[in-house]
Amino acid sequence: MVLPADIVARARFLREELERHNYLYYVLDEPEIPDAEYDKLFRELEWLEAENPLLATPDSPTRRIGATPLAEFSQLTHRVPMLSLNNAFEDEEVAAFDRRVREGLGVERVEYAVDTKFDGLAISLIYENGILLQGATRGDGYTGEDVTTNLRTIKAIPLRLHTTNPSQLLEVRGEVLILKADFEKLNRQQRDKGEKEFANPRNAAAGSLRQLDPRITATRPLTFFAYGLGSVEGVNLPRKLSAVMDYLESLRVPVCRERKVVQGVDGLLEYYRMIGARRDSLPYDIDGVVYKVNDLDSQERLGFVARAPRFAVAHKFPAQEAMTELLGITVQVGRTGALTPVARLRPVFVGGAMVSNATLHNEDEIRRKDVRIGDTVIVRRAGDVIPEVVGVVPGNRHAGAQEFSLLELYPVCPVCGSHVIRLPDEAAARCSGGLFCPAQRKQAILHFASRRAMDIEGMGDKLVDQLVDKELIHTPADLYKLSMNTLANLDRMAEKSASNTLAAIEASKKTTLARFIFALGIRNVGEATAKDLARHFGGLDALMAADDGALQQVPDVGPVVAQSIVQFFVEPHNCEVIAQLVAAGVHWEEGAGSPVSTSPISGKTFVLTGTLPNLTRDEAKERIEALGGKVTGSVSKKTDFVVAGAEAGSKLIKAQELGVLVLDEIQLKEMLGE
Repeated sequence: MVLPADIVARARFLREELERHNYLYYVLDEPEIPDAEYDKLFRELEWLEAENPLLATPDSPTRRIGATPLAEFSQLTHRVPMLSLNNAFEDEEVAAFDRRVREGLGVERVEYAVDTKFDGLAISLIYENGILLQGATRGDGYTGEDVTTNLRTIKAIPLRLHTTNPSQLLEVRGEVLILKADFEKLNRQQRDKGEKEFANPRNAAAGSLRQLDPRITATRPLTFFAYGLGSVEGVNLPRKLSAVMDYLESLRVPVCRERKVVQGVDGLLEYYRMIGARRDSLPYDIDGVVYKVNDLDSQERLGFVARAPRFAVAHKFPAQEAMTELLGITVQVGRTGALTPVARLRPVFVGGAMVSNATLHNEDEIRRKDVRIGDTVIVRRAGDVIPEVVGVVPGNRHAGAQEFSLLELYPVCPVCGSHVIRLPDEAAARCSGGLFCPAQRKQAILHFASRRAMDIEGMGDKLVDQLVDKELIHTPADLYKLSMNTLANLDRMAEKSASNTLAAIEASKKTTLARFIFALGIRNVGEATAKDLARHFGGLDALMAADDGALQQVPDVGPVVAQSIVQFFVEPHNCEVIAQLVAAGVHWEEGAGSPVSTSPISGKTFVLTGTLPNLTRDEAKERIEALGGKVTGSVSKKTDFVVAGAEAGSKLIKAQELGVLVLDEIQLKEMLGE
């Protein structure tokens, strides 16, 4: 029988492509495509060979597992082949697996041992008389790489089994992996050293374990979980896989805590959905769950097909990574004014949902990943996490791919038209129209009304949400235009609540310059800096007119903070809102913030501890700072005074040890001139 030339050519292409990706992934540790894309190619070749048996060749990727061992490692032949599992992606495929098992065993219902499918590197550990003798990677399933020295560096792997009656030989099989938190830390270290980041935890684990220098492996946060046994001699084991896993746990070999025993296909699917719901909260990456017939005698009866056991299957989750085309890049303006680049994608199904947009984080990330419009990109989606572009496929880049420059394309905010700036120490570019920009509206108003700013009691999240969503206010200045009728008609507001809110708004008109400066929400200007600015300039007009040089004369105001202030006041939209606030009656005593040079408090450092009889800590702090003093949170040799109230603790003890002068509230008030 002669096969059609196009089918023969397609099969040849798939075999060559899969072998190439095996080499990139397993040997070079440089994956080019996501696992889901590899699975699609693999399943297509499986289908072609099943439909056309003459296509099957001994060297087909469907006839073996993994990739050829590295030549630098010595090779180790597995006593029992380390075969991989067939995959199921749909509930119907799981039902078909259960039906085949029941038919093969001639029973109505089957008991299964189930656990998570770790996204790591499969290894074999050989113990002789309870001592770790040898360890190897899976390799091609029959011959692996001897990585014993590297495995010994992994603290999760016991060098001696915890037993007084060890078997002559026990082959433990499991996965080496890196936990999510450790992976994030590892990549931060890579970035700090200016080195290439790892694509994913599985890639990092594989590269770490197969280092020729075990000292490098020892620095990597590798861990291990066992999932079963290979060759066994000299010990009578239970005939249930679940009991075998209990036995391994008793030997202090790490095993999956999420493993269970279930009955029938309903139990399988219930476990799949339970683990799927918990997937994002697990400390390690998984790409599915594994179902195995629990009875070991039944496993032997069912046996194997060419490359996988008949008694087990891996039920894969929807792909969390996929490839698609980057059609364009736009920006979204966040509630703090940050402009986030957003990838507009050719729609692709990933992580159980259709994705057409994904975050690119910031311009530095776009540069680091070398993402260009028109590229083929890899998109990742995990649970409820916002989809992100994690990389590009360089081999698919065409000549017309365009680089992206945020400030060139967006010199002004796409929402409000204010200038977009990027400060030297920040990764994000931001809209400078903080008091005016609709995207920042809720955040700006909530901050303006907060207790340490204008202190408008009752102006919380729910009320601000209603006022903004109903377009009753657009800037903080509109708060002073609200009427009783407007407030009383809002949800959860009656005349009494509306009256109290209006009274709080009216009371806020009388404030201090420091509070007003803080309320404006200028980037990098916190409460302490606002007080320093108020003391130094004494009035708002002088502050608004100050340039970089004048601003940097203020204590603790450096170039970045100075630039933030200048950019805020140079924006006409912000100045217009400030003018409206002053016109609405917001006022303060000009010059009241200037330090009194003759005050005994000016330039002194205070620490507050315990409960004072009459003053709250905030009130004491405000009064000290109003006269040029500074309040810090810890006692040191530089502390001038510690103000102690009832139940003062370790700060008072430390002050006494250092000889720092301790004051009570009466003595503090005397220093304040009250």
